[in-house]
Amino acid sequence: LTGVLDDCLCDIESIDDFNTFKIFPKIQKLQERDYFRYYKVNLKRPCPFWADDGHCSIKDCHVELCPESKIPVGIKAGSSNKYSKAANNSKELEDCEQANKLGAVNSTLSNQSKEAFIDWARYDDSQDHFCELDDERSPDAQYVDLLLNPERYTGYKGPSAWRVWNSIYEENCFKPRSVYRPLNPLAPSRGGLEFDGLFSWTGLCLEKRVFYKLISGLHASINLHLCANYLLEETWGKPRWGPNVKEFTRRFDPIETKGEGPRRLKNLYFLYLIELRALSKVAPYFERSVVDLYTGNGHEDAKSKALLLDIFRDTKSFHMHFDEKSMFAGDKKGAKSLKEEFRLHFKNISRIMDCVGCDKCRLWGKLQTQGLGTALKILFSEKEIQSLPENSPSKGFQLTRQEIVALVNAFGRLSTSIRELQNFKILLQQTR
Repeated sequence: LTGVLDDCLCDIESIDDFNTFKIFPKIQKLQERDYFRYYKVNLKRPCPFWADDGHCSIKDCHVELCPESKIPVGIKAGSSNKYSKAANNSKELEDCEQANKLGAVNSTLSNQSKEAFIDWARYDDSQDHFCELDDERSPDAQYVDLLLNPERYTGYKGPSAWRVWNSIYEENCFKPRSVYRPLNPLAPSRGGLEFDGLFSWTGLCLEKRVFYKLISGLHASINLHLCANYLLEETWGKPRWGPNVKEFTRRFDPIETKGEGPRRLKNLYFLYLIELRALSKVAPYFERSVVDLYTGNGHEDAKSKALLLDIFRDTKSFHMHFDEKSMFAGDKKGAKSLKEEFRLHFKNISRIMDCVGCDKCRLWGKLQTQGLGTALKILFSEKEIQSLPENSPSKGFQLTRQEIVALVNAFGRLSTSIRELQNFKILLQQTR
């Protein structure tokens, strides 16, 4: 892969160098810090689109949940929107605020009416979200230590996995007219109509092209992780994980994929650029003194924030960012309608992640989708971020701790994908 990417003015070689020498080592360290390693997720939410077809019974599909005793006290104490030191200092203050919110309306309200007000507030908060967020107060939402549950090949495949990706591409994605995708092998053959040797963007505007590339790039990144962390052998209970060149070739080789593999990898680079741009745009939000990455350990929290701000400095120094202002730049009414369509399509995709039958795949699918959704939320909130107050929380733009953790880890996964791609290039040269 070489040269300039479509729909932006950035070349692959520049991204490779920037990621290898600046981003990758720092983002790896950041992901190991307590604030970013614990992610609260509900893996029991039912699939909203079709009857559950059973969960993966392979042992590598299992997710090791984290006992409450292991979670840093500052993370446990915070609610979804409050992650700074000040917000965690007083539980009484929080209870009082909640009582005032409900009591100020009418002290004679029925419980049903009070619930309605909470639902309305939740609805208002969700209007800028590109993802269906898990309710962290649900008894089914539990903490997971991401370092103890690495994303890798679990053996989850077949009709269940096909159904998820087909639903994403065929029902929820703006698609080029001719793009080869291997469909469910159990479904009736569609003959020679799947691929005609041409890749046509006819009828797709920039915004819809971007949407397709983001989903394709996410898919490519996930496939790269599975190829790079593959179960190579298991002897006497000691599994050996590592890169599988044969699997990588099957998924990305131009001949094996009828020319589609290299395009998938280019879409991975495009997705990296989008999330990189979001990180550079959200920096002012975190540069404020009012925001702490609070776990309860002041010294460690300060180190985490310093490392995050260092990464932001690197992202802002990159000189070939994607220009998001080129999107939704038409007439106001049409642009608003297209943006809402864009948001709802992506929100639907985030809901499809609850249909993944393998718990570990579901965990990483939800996290990476939420990370991308958070990046989109940032890119579409530039004015709100620029007008943030220095010493108080903002009502115009907020990030929950879950969104912050997902944003950093999702970008960390993309950084790892591009690094792994370099390793596969070397391995392929050695096998020739």
